[in-house]
Amino acid sequence: MSRLVVVSNRVALPEETRAGGLAVALRAALAEHGGLWFGWSGRIAEETAAPRYHEHEGIGYLTVDLGRTDHAGYYVGFANRVLWPLLHDRVDLMEFAREDYQVYREVNRDLAQALKPRLRADDSIWVHDYHLIPLAAELRRLGCRQRLGFFLHTALAPAALLEYMPCHRELLDTLADYDLIGVQSSHDLASLRDYLTRVSGARPDGAGAAALQLPDGRRTRIGAFPIGIDAAAIRHAAQRARGSAALKRMRASLGERSLIVGVDRLDYSKGLAERFQSFGQLIEQHAHWRGRVSLLQIAPTSRGEVPEYRAIRRELERIAGHINGRHADPDWVPIRYVNRAYPHTTLCGYYRLARVGLVTPLRDGMNLVAKEYLASQDAENPGVLVLSEFAGAAQQLDTALAVNPRDHLAVATALDQALAMPLEERKARWQSAMRVIECDDITAWRKTFLGRLRAAAEAR
Repeated sequence: MSRLVVVSNRVALPEETRAGGLAVALRAALAEHGGLWFGWSGRIAEETAAPRYHEHEGIGYLTVDLGRTDHAGYYVGFANRVLWPLLHDRVDLMEFAREDYQVYREVNRDLAQALKPRLRADDSIWVHDYHLIPLAAELRRLGCRQRLGFFLHTALAPAALLEYMPCHRELLDTLADYDLIGVQSSHDLASLRDYLTRVSGARPDGAGAAALQLPDGRRTRIGAFPIGIDAAAIRHAAQRARGSAALKRMRASLGERSLIVGVDRLDYSKGLAERFQSFGQLIEQHAHWRGRVSLLQIAPTSRGEVPEYRAIRRELERIAGHINGRHADPDWVPIRYVNRAYPHTTLCGYYRLARVGLVTPLRDGMNLVAKEYLASQDAENPGVLVLSEFAGAAQQLDTALAVNPRDHLAVATALDQALAMPLEERKARWQSAMRVIECDDITAWRKTFLGRLRAAAEAR
């Protein structure tokens, strides 16, 4: 069996105890196949350094420190101020600078050159996310003929929006250097197919609807691979958290009140301002919930160097302050807004305690919080998921209460329905969703993708 090489913007090093389910899944794949994980260490140096290598429990870790100029152009500039807003349909927030794009391409070129000496002829190389779109093209330029797969963890904007990026053809045509391109949902797959056929001129190559050939002769395959979670691990974490001090304090502070929970990275794609306004509508329009329910929103700060993210934080503080100032009582605060991270086990405990999981991104590739919320529930008394129809998870979790996050009154109505839902209906919805979550879990995701990658490379 060939060795697996995982390439990602950040490497989840074994000593990083906060690594999430994806890191655990990738480590399992690397351990199974014997493997190497390559990417940025997360450290910033004066200059980009030569890669460092070490092994842990049979897995090799090869990491690079980025220089300040490379970090500013590749990561802060192009990845976070062009690609991230573009992929989430926010072309109004793109700040394209040709210099940042050149640094992005140069960093990908440097990463390919650092990786090539470590590769073996029969390796399968699995590249992750938008930071590394052109990595396959750089590896092919160096003569690498290994199997190469790419998975986009974010959403993918419609093809017409992708064309707003000045370098869209120059960059996105490099995707065809991968043997297999994976996205999260059928909507993302339709966008990818539309772009490659209409803009890049790809045509079906006779090997099925997922196989495409570009005018220059390159062949690739495309597919939707909705990422999952380790449902058993999440369930056990939620059960372990029940007796923790953090959960005891939370229960005591709630008293007999119900809890609505949201957990998101602080980002404009998550719809947090709209979420707060919708909760405000709940207690305005459904006054019987006043004093009987609280929203806990955990939103750890991220990308503080990007001005838009600082603006989001100020806006959320303003909205939460307005709602709390207008509606709070001495013994009740409607919105509990927290800007720091918590251990994953604690989060699972909060999910289990909450009567409603509120997951309302404006655009999201999948959103694993939706699945983790459901997996954390007590089977005998489960909560209800209110889910944005613009999250990839909505295509799988069709028993959630689907909402348009920009329609504040509709979200408030869904919250009222969720809070009042009878036990039997809650159980039926939860059981249906869990059948999907347990079948399409994180292990099935990686095995399906890697199996399709092997087939695609053999057909090349």
